[in-house]
Amino acid sequence: MTAATGALLAGALALLAASRVRELRCSARNERALLDRGGHRVPGDHYPSFVALHAGFFAALPLEVLLAGTRPPAWWPLFLSIWAIAEGLRRWSMRALGDRWTARVHVVAGEGRLCRGPYRYMAHPNYLGAILELAAVALLFGAWRTALAATAVNVVLVALRVRVEDRALSQAEADAGAGRAARPR
Repeated sequence: MTAATGALLAGALALLAASRVRELRCSARNERALLDRGGHRVPGDHYPSFVALHAGFFAALPLEVLLAGTRPPAWWPLFLSIWAIAEGLRRWSMRALGDRWTARVHVVAGEGRLCRGPYRYMAHPNYLGAILELAAVALLFGAWRTALAATAVNVVLVALRVRVEDRALSQAEADAGAGRAARPR
C-alpha cells in the first residue's frame, strides 16, 4: 500500500466512523423522544448483527488493502460518486423521519408509515443507502472481497430487519385502530 493510498483510506474510514458516531448520538436522542411519546423498542431488530457488520467492515477493508495490495481503480470517481449519492440518500431519509429515525427499531402506536421525502418513492431508502455506501467505499480502494462480503451480509440483515420493522409498523397502525386503510409507501 502506498502512503497516498494509506492516507486516503485512513481519511475515508475516519469520515465513515464520524458519520456513524453522529448517527448513534442522533439515534440515542431520538430513542428518548420516542419513549417519551409512549413508544417502545421492538425486540428482534438485529442491531447487534449490524454493529458486528460495521465493526467487521472497519477491520476488513484496511486488511484487504494491506494484505492483498489493492489500490484505487482507474474508475475511482464512479465509486466516490456512488458513496456521495448513498450518503445523500441516507441523510435525506433521516431528515424525512425526523425524530423517528433510530438505529434500533422503535414504534409509537398510532404513528403510521411516512410518505414524505424518499419514502414517497421507496419503502426503505436508508437501507439502500447503507448497502451502497459500504460497497462503494470498499470498491473505492479496489477491495472487492470486502465489498462483496459486506454487501451480502448487509442484504441478509436488512431483509430480516425489514420484516421486523414492517410487522411492528403494521401492528402500531392496527393498535391505533380505526380500521383505516394503510398508507401507500
